[in-house]
Amino acid sequence: MEIVKRGYVPKDAVEFGPKSIAKLNAAAQELAFLLNRGYDTKSASTFVGNHHLLSERQRLALARITSPCGALAGRERKRLRETPETLVLDGFNTIITLEVALSRSLLLEGMDGAIRDLAGLRGSYRVVDKTVQAVALLLDRLEALGVKEALFYLDRQVSNSGRLRELLLERAADRALQVRVELHPSVDGVLSRLENVVTADAIILDKCGSWYNLNRDLIEEAVPEAWVLRLEPLNI
Repeated sequence: MEIVKRGYVPKDAVEFGPKSIAKLNAAAQELAFLLNRGYDTKSASTFVGNHHLLSERQRLALARITSPCGALAGRERKRLRETPETLVLDGFNTIITLEVALSRSLLLEGMDGAIRDLAGLRGSYRVVDKTVQAVALLLDRLEALGVKEALFYLDRQVSNSGRLRELLLERAADRALQVRVELHPSVDGVLSRLENVVTADAIILDKCGSWYNLNRDLIEEAVPEAWVLRLEPLNI
């Protein structure tokens, strides 16, 4: 199976390295200030990015880290403290983040505590060596937490979604955990209406009934070598 470093970009070592942290912290403070005063993310990110001469990738990272106070409060109210017996997972969102962690590529800790990546999913996906590892870690964690049923939603239109479905079902076949995998043309729309959701997608987090922050604890415990960018606490 192909060996791939998911989400790896050589320039990240410089753009998100020690010499860039002070600039990123300052930019995050300014972006949070604007978001809390009603500016939309795109225009605020452009303004702050231009001011600090940030690259497009640095701007995207800050947009995924930073959220207005109202959104953060809403997400915190809906965050589940105890693990429910049934979870509904944003399949690609969850598994790609784990693949990035295993690749030691850049991850971001959002102000809401969710761990996000910059790998992106633009209609194409390949099952690689890190996929197998990520699925194993994920299923092990779900069983250890006492989850009885896990329903994965995968974007039907994404290439190889069928292969990922087969891998999930194959690896779950001999487990006590009941796994179902649905291919759907509008995963975001479905998850936005449900409870017990596992995702780091900010739009879904703002709309769903409740969510469980699975990836954060899993990455911290099972992939301690993962590169997670954590900026200073924001003064908001």
